[in-house]
Amino acid sequence: MRKSILLSILGIFLISLQVFSQHLHDDHELYCSKARFYKEYFKNSKDVVQTPLLHNYDVKHYYLDIEVDNSSTYVAGEVTFYSEVVTEVLDTFAFELLDGMNINDVLINNESLSYLFENSECFVPLNVPLAEGEMFTAKISYDGTPPSGGFFSGISNSNDWNKDVTWTLSEPFAARDWWPTKQVLEDKADSVWVFLTTANTNMAGSNGLLTNVVNLPDNKVRYEWKSNYPIAYYLISFAVSEYQEYNIYAHPQEMNGDSVLIQNFIYDSPGCLENYQTGIDQTAEFIELFSDLITLYPFHEEKYGHCLTALGGGMEHQTMTTIGGFSFGLVAHELGHMWFGDNITCATWSDIWINEGFATYMDYLANEYILGQSAANAKMNSIHNSVKSQPDGSVYVPTDEVTYDNVWRIFDGRLSYNKGAAIIHMIRFELQDDDLFFQVLKDYQEIYTDSTATGLDFMNVLNETSGMDFTQFFDQWYFGEGYPTFSIDYSQDEGYTYFEITQNVSAPSVTPVFKMLMEYKLLFYDGTDTTIQLVQTDNVNTFMLPITKDIGLIQIDPSNWVINSAGAITTNVYDEFNPARFHMGPNPALDILNINFIQSETGDKIITIFDLKGNEVLTFGTSEIFNPIDVSGIAPGTYFILAESGNETYSKKFIKVN
Repeated sequence: MRKSILLSILGIFLISLQVFSQHLHDDHELYCSKARFYKEYFKNSKDVVQTPLLHNYDVKHYYLDIEVDNSSTYVAGEVTFYSEVVTEVLDTFAFELLDGMNINDVLINNESLSYLFENSECFVPLNVPLAEGEMFTAKISYDGTPPSGGFFSGISNSNDWNKDVTWTLSEPFAARDWWPTKQVLEDKADSVWVFLTTANTNMAGSNGLLTNVVNLPDNKVRYEWKSNYPIAYYLISFAVSEYQEYNIYAHPQEMNGDSVLIQNFIYDSPGCLENYQTGIDQTAEFIELFSDLITLYPFHEEKYGHCLTALGGGMEHQTMTTIGGFSFGLVAHELGHMWFGDNITCATWSDIWINEGFATYMDYLANEYILGQSAANAKMNSIHNSVKSQPDGSVYVPTDEVTYDNVWRIFDGRLSYNKGAAIIHMIRFELQDDDLFFQVLKDYQEIYTDSTATGLDFMNVLNETSGMDFTQFFDQWYFGEGYPTFSIDYSQDEGYTYFEITQNVSAPSVTPVFKMLMEYKLLFYDGTDTTIQLVQTDNVNTFMLPITKDIGLIQIDPSNWVINSAGAITTNVYDEFNPARFHMGPNPALDILNINFIQSETGDKIITIFDLKGNEVLTFGTSEIFNPIDVSGIAPGTYFILAESGNETYSKKFIKVN
């Protein structure tokens, strides 16, 4: 069906070419002036601000027909856009290409037009403006040698295993380094063809299916790759080297005996395949696992695969990851992107969590289901330690931090990857139902397949599927900053255990409290244990539980579900002769401060609040165990509260806030 749709689109384009070729005239000045306005407006900005003209058309299909080489970053050829007008009138066609590249010709509907090219954007005024809904083609002939260097270079060249290799990595803003493009995340092309001409001693890998290998004159060969799945601009790629091909197959249960091709281009160097074969082979197990847990591998009608390069890590190019090695975690992570990042792509770079947080969690799931819970625990512990290595930072990337010169903020390993994965794990904990958790992921994949999404889009699916409201959770963990530290003060009598749990936060000016579910393991002196779950609603919460066994040890978050640090755990021996002992909360207090005396019997008590200078602020008598105190009229600050019962006294400190 996808192939039939593509052929129909191409047919429409051919008809359009015939029609538009009959209506040509020469009137460029008006459109050139508009183009220059946009160029002057944006030329000095380091922000990711693009001409709005890029949003005036919707790309249906990209066709790259280019010549590449394993020993150079030089690229030459043609890129054709097949697009639909989505504005009332399209009078200027715009695209992006790196300054320093050469544009040799631009044809709109087969007509060669003049253009303005500067500051990595090109503006092509149309002789005949196009109306909304009209289809058109734009063919750009170009060549050049883009610079190579750094992880986020659009195209790189190196030598690895004694083989020259050239590869692309366009994320987030570097597709324009090596091909004329439109770098707009929400405009996924419906399909792409990548035809790669190179020396016949090379092999060239790319997206989709290898439909043909054509021998050409002058010892050249053309690899013709075609994909009929929607694709984001930065996931279009190639890698070229003296490769050998090594293929295996995955057999997801849902395919009922059918298989997914895993096509690998590995250096044709002695020992190279043998060195990586075990890691490559495990890809099949990963595909089968993720297909079972989430949904069927999204691109099963085409393939999955790898192109080995000198990249220090991996890049999840759709259907064929560019990779620098085959470690367990790297292969699992990049494959996980096929669901989270490729099938569903972040709608904005601020929402990179949609890509990287989920792919990192897919690595965790591979550890859990393949290597075992012990390995998964070690993985999550490492993730948490990374998050806590600094006190602040949000998973959501503020829009003013998404700039051309700040790419590493988008791909911050501590925040976008590790904290991103950790909050998915916390969502799983909050749901308290693994079946429901994986149903959320399935529903999310179904709703946003072949499309783009934001973090809030995922939250809305989570809310709908679970029937719970995670708005507060996202305010704290996705948009908020920091993490909590929990301290426990507890005491016991013959009938109850009293807990005062204090939460201090690492970024109080941004996220003053994390309202959340927490788990505690109580180990008793008799050798038994129990695990309790308590909901923290304030910086200080008090709980009275019917636990009578003597507690020997308390573990905070024993299964490591939550980003947190453990503070002090102290016990106060219950003194039956001190009826003034109490718990209080919330702390800080806004309007009401609750005082809960731990004695079960009533008795007259006097409660007094003092400021730090010793001035009496409030005093009253009570005989109740539970006492809500109205502190709304007290000025913000730090205070002491003193309870007196006969000759016994007990005091604590609290904070009053606005």
